[in-house]
Amino acid sequence: MLALIKRELKLYFITPVAYIFTAIFILTSMSLTFYFGSFFSSGVAELSIFFSFIPWVFIFFISAVTMKSWSEEKRLGTIELLLTLPIPLWKIVLSKFIATWAFVTFSIVLTFPIWITVNYLGNPDNLIIVGQYLGAILMAGAYISLGIFSLPLPVTK
Repeated sequence: MLALIKRELKLYFITPVAYIFTAIFILTSMSLTFYFGSFFSSGVAELSIFFSFIPWVFIFFISAVTMKSWSEEKRLGTIELLLTLPIPLWKIVLSKFIATWAFVTFSIVLTFPIWITVNYLGNPDNLIIVGQYLGAILMAGAYISLGIFSLPLPVTK
């Protein structure tokens, strides 16, 4: 199963699409926080504005990432090979989930400069921010599981 996870992660990071998605995710979340969320006019050093926008950013970002996980298999023609190997289907799906969750967690970790900026501007409660980041990572896992479950459902005839 570790080989499947490594394969999925390699499929993400071998193309520049992963880096473009990550850059768009970071720029979108930062611009929503600082410009549209009126972060500076609130006068409070906290990241609740950032974490109130994260579910909406995840809807678009994670759906695009999970779409890539199955469509890349179909495009490369490796889905038939993968499904005929003596590997249980649950291991294939779980490896896709873990690899996608690792990729999204990597993207979330790259938003830590926002946390550093808030610490520079004021004195926030860092334990609350750690809890919010942990909640965002768990919410990403829930969104990924919905995306990975729902994408193979439509059957074409």
